[in-house]
Amino acid sequence: MSAAESAVRTAGGGERESFLDRLGIPHPLRWGFLGVLIFMTGNGIESNFVSPHIAHTLGGGDPTALAARIIAAYSAAVLIGSYLAGALADLIGPRRVMALGFGVWVVFELAFLGSLQLESTWLVALSYFFRGFGFPLFAFAFLVWINHVVDKERNGTAVGWFYVMFTGGLPTLGSLVARFMIPSFGGGPGGEAWTMFASTGLILIGFLIARFGVREKHGTMRLAPAGESAPGVILAGLRLTFTNGRIAMGFLTRLINTAPEFGMFIILPNVIAGTVDEGGLGWTQSQWLLMTTVVYAGNILFNAAFGALGDKVGWVKTVRWFGIVGSAIGLLLWWYVPHMVPAGSDWGFAVSVAAGTVFGIMLAGFVPLGAIMPAIAPKEKGAAMAMYTTAAGGATFLGSSVVAIVLPFGGNVGVVWAFVVLYACAFLMTFFLKVHQPRLHGPVVED
Repeated sequence: MSAAESAVRTAGGGERESFLDRLGIPHPLRWGFLGVLIFMTGNGIESNFVSPHIAHTLGGGDPTALAARIIAAYSAAVLIGSYLAGALADLIGPRRVMALGFGVWVVFELAFLGSLQLESTWLVALSYFFRGFGFPLFAFAFLVWINHVVDKERNGTAVGWFYVMFTGGLPTLGSLVARFMIPSFGGGPGGEAWTMFASTGLILIGFLIARFGVREKHGTMRLAPAGESAPGVILAGLRLTFTNGRIAMGFLTRLINTAPEFGMFIILPNVIAGTVDEGGLGWTQSQWLLMTTVVYAGNILFNAAFGALGDKVGWVKTVRWFGIVGSAIGLLLWWYVPHMVPAGSDWGFAVSVAAGTVFGIMLAGFVPLGAIMPAIAPKEKGAAMAMYTTAAGGATFLGSSVVAIVLPFGGNVGVVWAFVVLYACAFLMTFFLKVHQPRLHGPVVED
């Protein structure tokens, strides 16, 4: 019996699942899930203040637009790194790729902070770009590892637990940590800079937990077919996308999934925490960070639930109606409700947080896509997962790119409606995602 089946032999020679297996978490990988949570918390600390921090530090004619372009470049690296996470994990094993992601993150985070001190636009953009390779190599290599260990019948649930940890860190716990850490370092841009420096400590802890806590054999194995060349493994995902229309539709749907999340990280800090005189809504940075924490705490609570729901009622149905339709409605609520209540009011803030939480919860409806992609091409699971991880990271790029492109002529409200249009496109694409779905109890069904 392999560890991949994560069962425990009984005295009579049978098999008994562990408690974590029944929850949908492969028991041999349990410490890796915790490592991802802590690593992504460190990565998420800056998520809701880095845009205004860059704008304030560099200044210029239109600092918000400049910050959006720098973050768009960072997001392009995230997209590339997300693809490489899947391809390299198949080639050299997930453990080595996770170590590479850790090293890249730390080196270029220190370079980024040094560049901000020098107030050099080009050095800031360059260092932040390369840092963008860090977290996808770490986190999405672990997601590939999960897909090679978990039973197919529980794939949606396992992916859901991965996103509990991923979103639990970025932005949920990251924003909560930042809310308390920035004032402890004196507040303002200086407090933000020291907070980003301190985040490196959490990155180190998360890496060490995953590195020494997980000993499952697939971590150091080549996961790709033995006869396939290195270039063939690296390019397999691109080849599959251009030859399998359903993989292409799944890729685009996942790309759209969290794009609004990363887009709102750019435009909302200056709206929610901006002064009324400057076009903001009069709340504080601390309240904005609290809002983000609560909004994505809702996402955490429902990631595993929607994964399990997809395993029971259908992966595609869950993505279509909860993920896409629900997220579009939630996004509109998060934008319009804060503008309908009195600016800066306590009760208005509470209502606005509740509206945003609808968006956070409904984003969890996309979780079954992590099971859909490898199920579409079961004989090319590695290539399919490479494209899934590419789309997951690419959502950062798409979100920031929509802001950079639409903001100059459409303003903030134009950005929001651009994301709603993208959700409408994703809704149509789900009708092409026919997939044979194994059930834990019952026959195989096709969505």
